[in-house]
Amino acid sequence: MTSIALVGGGPRAMSVLERLAARAAGSGEPLDIHVIDAVQVGCGRVWRTDQPDWYLMNTVAGEITAFSGPPDDGPARPGAGPSFAQWWDTAEPGRDHADAYAPRRVYGRYLLFLLDAIERALPPSATLHRVTATVSDLRKDGEGYRLSLDGGRELYVDRAALVTGHARPRLTGPLRELQRFAETRPGLRYIPGGSAADMPLAEIPPGAKVGVIGMGLTFYDVVAALTVGRGGTFTASRDGLVYTPGGDEPFLVAGSRSGFPQPGRGRNQKPSGYSYRPVFFTEERVRAAAAGERLDFHRHLLPRLMAEADFVHLTAVLRERHGDDVAEEFAARVRADGGAVPELAHCAAEFGLDDVRGLDFDALARPFADRTFADRATFDKELLAGLDADVREAERGNVDSPVKAGLDVLRSLRWIIRELTDFGGLTPASHRDGLVGWYAPRSAFLAAGPPLSRVRETRALIEAGVLRVIGPQATYTADTATGRFGVRSPRVAGASEAVDVLVDARIPDPDVRADSSALTRALLRRGLWSEFVNGGEFATGGVHVTPSPFHPLGADGRPDHGLHVLGIPSEYSRYFTQVVATGPAGWSEFMRDADDVAAHMLRPAALPLP
Repeated sequence: MTSIALVGGGPRAMSVLERLAARAAGSGEPLDIHVIDAVQVGCGRVWRTDQPDWYLMNTVAGEITAFSGPPDDGPARPGAGPSFAQWWDTAEPGRDHADAYAPRRVYGRYLLFLLDAIERALPPSATLHRVTATVSDLRKDGEGYRLSLDGGRELYVDRAALVTGHARPRLTGPLRELQRFAETRPGLRYIPGGSAADMPLAEIPPGAKVGVIGMGLTFYDVVAALTVGRGGTFTASRDGLVYTPGGDEPFLVAGSRSGFPQPGRGRNQKPSGYSYRPVFFTEERVRAAAAGERLDFHRHLLPRLMAEADFVHLTAVLRERHGDDVAEEFAARVRADGGAVPELAHCAAEFGLDDVRGLDFDALARPFADRTFADRATFDKELLAGLDADVREAERGNVDSPVKAGLDVLRSLRWIIRELTDFGGLTPASHRDGLVGWYAPRSAFLAAGPPLSRVRETRALIEAGVLRVIGPQATYTADTATGRFGVRSPRVAGASEAVDVLVDARIPDPDVRADSSALTRALLRRGLWSEFVNGGEFATGGVHVTPSPFHPLGADGRPDHGLHVLGIPSEYSRYFTQVVATGPAGWSEFMRDADDVAAHMLRPAALPLP
């Protein structure tokens, strides 16, 4: 019998399990599979089913499936099952959910549906064990591995996949100083970054003044919990949403470097089977332009990536001005030019687009850059105007809005960036400064935003006086003179607030060395894991893994062929591992990675591992 452990029970684990079951079907080989999660086997901590409905996904349901094949006339099973939207339509009939943003707990229910379907379809020779436990250690034991679980339990397996998801790092530097400041003052509270559903937000008293660090996706979750979660309601009016307080809200003071909340996703206009075919930004064309030189993000990737976004942007402008036929003629001309970047500008000029500027990621991500504001009223007026403009563009949709269409295509290019940059594809300096330092935060901010409804709600909360955005270049300090936290913006005159609670509304960057998990510490201590250091210069914080099937490289630089690491722990060794699941249009890297791991784990023990 082959014994397998999946450490972590969320979407990555379910994808590996689904492919294990699909490959094991009809084999008759004895198989013992243990899926282990500390919170809820099947959906994990982030997607657990007991969280409130105000925590939303930021991907429409029609783009997601956890099954590796579409449904057929048979029952849902590994290799054939409904997409998330199809399942949701059946689970909650009465509306089409393809373009809806689901509560995270609903996606968790879908993952549990998948888990049940997998277990029902397993052959008699295979056994699935759902284990709710924390794995605190993993060590080599002969040809296999011994796992230590809480409660003193131990488990011996032949092979294991570590799909542990988001970590909880130890606080260091300025954040640790803020935490220490709160620990010494009974009236203060510091809440570290992470998933809002895990934060003790219910303990914040009504009327408290709360500083919020960051205005990305987690910001929207925190704000929802402290407003709608406190009994507040939004109602529609002719001028937009109006917020009616429930009476138990705190007063929120939020800020970030940009001073602008993350823009909303454009209304979805693309069918669930949509797949974008790039013209400029292809692996072959980028590598050809580099002519064998090691890749530099700004020199070799960015010009073609920006050309791709601008091509979509310009096509949408032409469609807006002259209709579909002219836009299609332009697109055909550009494609016929073979992906030559200079030809895009020439073709645009021929079609009368000289007046259209290309997308400027810096200007879009930092709309208040280098600006100062004379007073609070002036900044608030500019902020609300910016939110209104974003709502208008998002309402137009991810095809009709030139800006939202151009930004949305960045999501379709992630897999090409992975092919080019994973496993040290970039020079160390370019990896650190170009991809991780410059492009990744801008593309995440601009292309992976919240549902449009969140931006509308944010505007209503500002007008209701429940939420204040402090301004650009926000700072958060421990003020020993007042004994409170200080939230300030140097760009807005007089922008200073003293608060009693500070919530870090950011997801911490993956950093294997700072991970507080006992398992991670044990794997590093035992030399089974090591950090990926690009070129010996850039310590990335991600687990060092091989290309598929993603074995961890130990302290001695050698891969452990009985172990696999997928997802967020390997971030920066690979690019953008936070993705949820593949879309119904076909297998993405998410599904292919899971299948590669499953195939390797099911290799007969008699065959040598490569």
